[in-house]
Amino acid sequence: MMKSLIGAVAALLVGTSAFSADLYTPEPAQQTPEVAVSEASGWYLRGDVGYAFTKLRGANYFQGSNGNVADFSTAKLDDSWTIGGGVGYQINNYLRTDLTLDYLFKSDFKGSTRGDCGGCGPDFTSVPATSRDRTSLTAYSLLANAYVDLGTYGVFTPYVGGGLGGTYVKWDKLKNTSCSDANPDSCDGTVTHKGRGSWRFTYALMAGTSIDLSCNLKADVGYRYRHIEGGDMFGYAENGGPGSDKGLNLHEARIGARYTFGGCQTASYMPPADIPVQPVYK
Repeated sequence: MMKSLIGAVAALLVGTSAFSADLYTPEPAQQTPEVAVSEASGWYLRGDVGYAFTKLRGANYFQGSNGNVADFSTAKLDDSWTIGGGVGYQINNYLRTDLTLDYLFKSDFKGSTRGDCGGCGPDFTSVPATSRDRTSLTAYSLLANAYVDLGTYGVFTPYVGGGLGGTYVKWDKLKNTSCSDANPDSCDGTVTHKGRGSWRFTYALMAGTSIDLSCNLKADVGYRYRHIEGGDMFGYAENGGPGSDKGLNLHEARIGARYTFGGCQTASYMPPADIPVQPVYK
């Protein structure tokens, strides 16, 4: 009886050891999938069109008769279209810079001044009069810009930016006609002042979003504010002038596109090689 009991216990221990060896054999490690990490960098070209809501900050002129400087009573610029292009570099996922050249199409100026009209009244005596002043301007802006991309959400990448540079403002000739306040149909002859042009300091502030159209191509929808310093406007003629403007503020709604060269490249993260694990028997 004792021998039979000992034999049964021995058989049970042998079976338990075999089961333990199977239980502690580890499963083969699963391979970690490769992860692709995008690298946003490279040169790009851009093009933009926009509509500028223009605000002339005022204008003044020398009164030839007494040498005083007087402000225009009214001074208004019409809104106009813009077109531009540039070249830039995407430094990383968050920072890019570019150099842009923009053209402001013809914007008409309408102004007026108060004074006397020597040829409007009887016997050519001076009478109170208001002038009608008409001219126009065009402008080129050359700006160095920097942008901060604020992260990508689906296909959208919002951004903010700023720029510094210069604008060449070219005024056309100004035509001045003074008419009697009492009789607007009674006017002096029109006086023509030669228009002037000058480079002015300019800064810009931008905000908008980029939209991924393809791997290399992005649409750009945004707003830009440009401040252009004042400068020469027109020259002297018939005892009046020269004149200058006090600067321009432009609020622009813009849409454009950027094409990045090599923007499709990606860097791959490769996990470390698997280390074989030997089964452990107990």
